[in-house]
Amino acid sequence: MNKSYIKKVVLAYSGGLDTSIIIPWLKENYNNCEV
Repeated sequence: MNKSYIKKVVLAYSGGLDTSIIIPWLKENYNNCEV
């Protein structure tokens, strides 16, 4: 699937450092999609 078609991402947040860092990365790499 092309990244430009992705409008919304659902993330299971565990409270760890990895999920804290992935949120800004997802927004940047998926054209400011809703997380």
